[in-house]
Amino acid sequence: MKKDIFIFGIETSCDETAAAIIKNGTDIIANVVSSQIESHKRFGGVVPEIASRHHVEQIIAVFEETLEQAGLTFQDMDAIAVTKGPGLVGALLVGVNAAKAIAFAHDLPLIGVHHIAGHIYANRLVQEMSFPLMSLVVSGGHTELVYMKEHGSFEVIGETRDDAAGEAYDKVARTLSLPYPGGPHIDRLAAAGQDTYSLPRIRLEEGSYDFSFSGLKSAVINTVHNAEQRGEKIIPENLAASFQASVVDVLTEKTVRAAKEYGVKQVLLAGGVAANKGLRASLENAFGKIESIDIMIPPISLCTDNAAMIAAAGTILYEQGKRDGLDMNGHPGLDIEEF
Repeated sequence: MKKDIFIFGIETSCDETAAAIIKNGTDIIANVVSSQIESHKRFGGVVPEIASRHHVEQIIAVFEETLEQAGLTFQDMDAIAVTKGPGLVGALLVGVNAAKAIAFAHDLPLIGVHHIAGHIYANRLVQEMSFPLMSLVVSGGHTELVYMKEHGSFEVIGETRDDAAGEAYDKVARTLSLPYPGGPHIDRLAAAGQDTYSLPRIRLEEGSYDFSFSGLKSAVINTVHNAEQRGEKIIPENLAASFQASVVDVLTEKTVRAAKEYGVKQVLLAGGVAANKGLRASLENAFGKIESIDIMIPPISLCTDNAAMIAAAGTILYEQGKRDGLDMNGHPGLDIEEF
């Protein structure tokens, strides 16, 4: 009878201190997230030094709560998986060093996980993955199309050339005087508005799977400033709807085209912006018309940063025999293809 595999996951790449225990790569036994949003909200974004200090203050309590929820101890674990990059270097180092200490103290294997690989594998906590597949990763720092022919194989076929989608959302929200994080506020406004403002759909050169949202962000800012100079009133709901429609149209169009060209069985949505209702609805509608391709979208609780996704990805690496040494470091610019 096959032994169950328990992986303890740790995530501290940005402003969430998180730990989780996953069984056999698919079952969530415990999943604890301590968010710092309230601390960073007054600054309009994440302050790296404050994030690192909060991780130091919270990480032990998060570990204890995770073990208590699961009714397990570190002796019951098969390995420790931790985000080693990309992310804020100070924040990463808190998680990496905590993971190294636990691995050393309990003589457990140590597994470094790529943060984006974690977001992709969050989908496996809902439904098994079928290869080949295409993943659309959309977050505050990343907008990528990642092709996977098998577990642990990542080929980036398209990426952002400037602002990531989530970054554009936050900057547009700031222009509309909305609080941080801006994405959820834009999404809510968009649902109540109409696409009435003429904003660009930036698709780049023909055949490209890369993304660019800097021009769209600038177009929104210019629309607001021009209206102010003319004494015209901006309708925030309609501007949010127009901005979101521009982002979602480009993301959906390129994802559908890539999925067809690469002949995939599944398309996965991953990353913090995967919680966006407009994007979720657009992808479900588009792939609902393509019987040969299954669309997978994780629940909102697994879209934002969490450690369950890190443990899920770590399980695959554990089963593949991949290990890291106690000299492992944080890598803020870690490339998923090199990983």
